[in-house]
Amino acid sequence: MSSLNNNSELVLVIGASGLDVVGRLEGDLQLSTSNPSLIRTSFGGVARNVAENLARLGQPVSLLTVIGKDRLGETVLAHTRSAGVDVSEVYATDKYPTGFYIGVLNEHGKREFAFSDMRIIEELTDAYLVYNEDLFEKAGMIFLDANLPEKAIKKAFTLAHKYKIPVCTDPTSGILSERLLPYLRQTKLIMPNNIEAGILTGHPFDAADHVKALDAARALVNMGVELAFVTLAEYGLCYASSETNGHIPAIRTNIVDPTGAGDALTAAIIYAIMNDIGIDDAARLGVSAASLALRYPGTVFPDLTLEKLYDELAI
Repeated sequence: MSSLNNNSELVLVIGASGLDVVGRLEGDLQLSTSNPSLIRTSFGGVARNVAENLARLGQPVSLLTVIGKDRLGETVLAHTRSAGVDVSEVYATDKYPTGFYIGVLNEHGKREFAFSDMRIIEELTDAYLVYNEDLFEKAGMIFLDANLPEKAIKKAFTLAHKYKIPVCTDPTSGILSERLLPYLRQTKLIMPNNIEAGILTGHPFDAADHVKALDAARALVNMGVELAFVTLAEYGLCYASSETNGHIPAIRTNIVDPTGAGDALTAAIIYAIMNDIGIDDAARLGVSAASLALRYPGTVFPDLTLEKLYDELAI
């Protein structure tokens, strides 16, 4: 595994973007009728969320994603640019509409179910990545989410290997996580939740069982990953490398909306690794970022700074 490219602070983020619509029920879900809810919209997509969080932390970041040639795509792009993300190479297509996510939360803020329309990600092709090869050459780290088509994932790892750039991955969902199995030995940092980690290791476990979560993190390291962070929602996270491992409990907080909390955690850890912060402290900063996101009624906490992450740990 190569070390970080110390000549560049740029994080190249590759994957999904779109619009999130999230409704939080005000009571029990009633089928076949309209349910009183608090409904909000915000800009989403795993990769886009990670890119915005990194930019708000002050990390140089470029985003490779696909939007539709529609008003929504223009709005997503404008917001992401205003947050400080380089979106100059984002691809717009008229083949599919901009990505869309709908989530339903219960009255306690826990996700009950969700829908996503990410057909447009099929247009994020290996040829598109080759066209933007210069960004790989300039990057200090690459982040990709498993929404990418399999050919694009393969090409991303090929280009990363060519330029000796470490890769961070998010398995994104249980269904998509297996796409990353062939590349674990080329992965510096992986960020699965308990379901995704169970699929990757072949040993399912419950999020409340941090002993098995720690075993899963160690197993991923044994499978070739340099750093593994297994997220456990309200139970915190477990992490492992060849030199250290541990469990960080979640910060007790009032959950307003869990959407995007995992992406905030991922971005904070990437930021820490890029800035030579130790693994144990990186894990704590990740939990801190997730806590801030959980309390915010949107996908990305807009006032994110390193100082706020440390302040959250001090509460």
